[in-house]
Amino acid sequence: MLDNVDPFIGTAATDLPRAHGLAATWWWPKPQVGNTHPGATSPFGMVSACAYSGAYPTGYGRYAKNTEGVPEEMFDRLQASGFTHFQQSGTGAIRKYYNYVRVTPMVQPLDDLGQSWPLEDERAEAGYYAANLGTGVRCEITVGEKVAVHRYTFPDNDSARVVVDLSCGGLAIDLGRTVPLRAQAESMGHGRAQGTVVMEGVPLSVHVEVDSPGWRQMLWYDRRLIPGGTRLDFDSIRHTTLRPFGMLFMGPARAGQTIEVRLGFSLRGTEQARANLERECAGGFEAVRARTRARWRDHLGRVQVDGGTPARRTVMATALYHSLIKPCIADDESPMWPNSGPYAFDICTMWDIYKTQLPLLSAIAPDRAGDLLESLIRVCEEEGNFPIGYRMARGADRFFRQASALAHTALADVHALRRPGIDWSWALVHMVDDLRRLYGEDFWEHGVVHPITHTLDLAYAHHCTAKVARALGDHRLADDLERRSRDWINAFDPATGLLRDSEFYEGGKWNYSFRLLHDMAARIELAGGDRGFIDKLDRFFGYGADPVTQPGRCPSPVEMAAGYALNRFEGLNNEPDMEAPWAYHYAGRPDRTAEVVHAALTWQFGTGPGGLPGNDDSGGLSSWYVWASLGLFPVAGQDLFLVNAPAFGHAKLQVEGGEFVIETSGHHETPIGVDGIDRDPPPQYVQSATLNGRPLHTTHLTAAAVHHGGRLHLRLGPEPSTWGQGSRPPSLSHPHPHPKEAP
Repeated sequence: MLDNVDPFIGTAATDLPRAHGLAATWWWPKPQVGNTHPGATSPFGMVSACAYSGAYPTGYGRYAKNTEGVPEEMFDRLQASGFTHFQQSGTGAIRKYYNYVRVTPMVQPLDDLGQSWPLEDERAEAGYYAANLGTGVRCEITVGEKVAVHRYTFPDNDSARVVVDLSCGGLAIDLGRTVPLRAQAESMGHGRAQGTVVMEGVPLSVHVEVDSPGWRQMLWYDRRLIPGGTRLDFDSIRHTTLRPFGMLFMGPARAGQTIEVRLGFSLRGTEQARANLERECAGGFEAVRARTRARWRDHLGRVQVDGGTPARRTVMATALYHSLIKPCIADDESPMWPNSGPYAFDICTMWDIYKTQLPLLSAIAPDRAGDLLESLIRVCEEEGNFPIGYRMARGADRFFRQASALAHTALADVHALRRPGIDWSWALVHMVDDLRRLYGEDFWEHGVVHPITHTLDLAYAHHCTAKVARALGDHRLADDLERRSRDWINAFDPATGLLRDSEFYEGGKWNYSFRLLHDMAARIELAGGDRGFIDKLDRFFGYGADPVTQPGRCPSPVEMAAGYALNRFEGLNNEPDMEAPWAYHYAGRPDRTAEVVHAALTWQFGTGPGGLPGNDDSGGLSSWYVWASLGLFPVAGQDLFLVNAPAFGHAKLQVEGGEFVIETSGHHETPIGVDGIDRDPPPQYVQSATLNGRPLHTTHLTAAAVHHGGRLHLRLGPEPSTWGQGSRPPSLSHPHPHPKEAP
């Protein structure tokens, strides 16, 4: 998988072939750009590094801030003023844009710092990024978990220099700049310097070592050198008083001479930053690059697929890569509490990742998934609630409008797997307390809240918490929570079988009406039974509808309102309805799931910078692609996987119990992206299945069956079959459903 990764996928505006068939009827409300960056990263690492232009939202590239339609450009070329650290991955308007500690190789005077030069001959692979600046400097960057190493190859120059700007932060957009609150910098001699800047309430420390024998080093302030000065201290900085400041290393360079810059980072002071550098940077640039590449090979090797076109393999490998960049999990680095243990940030947002990415981490990186949950419990303990979004900033980003109580789903899933390492009695205390916060108080008293989607969130979280309580023996608590979990029904209008009118975040009531609830059997009955539910799903997914036109650049409010009025699936451009294709399973029509998922995999993902249909959202979108390609979909919080026709003939997951293999017979390869222009390859359907050699008549598996390892064999064919139509996935009101007649 490693050799197929293309970090440039998703870095530019969406550029996919015109969709055919079902996918042509879906409408995209969100920005048509992946918002990824090609910079150097390490799996779940604290540090990333990339060329910095100030563009939205990662600091890389050419685009201005955008919330819908085709993104507008800030610049007419790729450019950079240097190379920054800490970038988001695939997010949108989140207000925390990092890009701290800009390092700029220069052959110009210090007065030119901040100027951007053309960026050419870019190259990127997992853990490595390189490009030429228009000044003639070749720039290479690699990272470890808490370090970055830069290597610059200069042209012949009497006064080459490496400038470290500690004042840099944020983006070059309105209200996008991050200003340090306090700072200090120290020049220690012998190519060493260090400093701390307090950004968004968090002290970020860096220890710098520059391998440049014979060069001078100095501190600078307001683009003026401070000869002989060894320390800068700023007790209070404001927007009106900020002047750039930092460190500078300067001397003659021969053509082709390389200068190596090593940076260790910490959120717990310069001494720990230095220790991180010493621990991770042994051997220099190539050694760090090799170790990070080995980590990527290990993580990406936990999912393996055979077959597929070259384009499909590239998209799959890159989707897995994007799924494993975030969250950042930094051991013993919390700036908020003194204890050792994992500190997780860049959970951006839980609303985007809880359905797909967290189950993927639980399956193939269970140690890191456990660390994430341990950190979330600690955040709840320290700050008062489980966050919906959490970043390297003081205080949780709670995203009140988006969702409520989503951490409960991941906690319930991990508890069901009986994994050690978490004090579950203490976790349950926080899960229960969190249900009463914010919208939860009104839900507790009235059984319904607005925005109406929070009613579904809270009812589901009560169900997840009830499962943990029952397993721990607190049956009275479990019974009360389960009773309240049934209030999901209050969110629906019996006259329409859809959600009640309300405000909706980035969608409408149709987008949210087909979530996979904990009582899908009752949900389907409310919609008029199998036939009524399927009819609504068919309308939602555009069966029989005409193709639509996607929003262009700067779409008008009238154009956007007309699109929302379609009441249509948002494709994979947005996340609210990303699990809806599998709702067909609960109504006995897995063939419909196969058709919708096949259309999405064929037309909504491709190779090249424009290969994503929308924001990757920290890996939430890419994780969807990974699961859909494997023919599995996790139902978060329910210890359940739904089975569908996979996109590859053979695949395997490295899981806690060994290997889970998905193999097929009758599979045929289908093209995607540029391979599929003017073609609409037919989907395949499961005809029969076996699990570990025994017939599998259901369209679902327990999560334990997947995590313990085994072999799922799917016999595929070109026409729908009766497989799975009579046996439905479990629901609260029908935990062991009896076979039904096919609709």
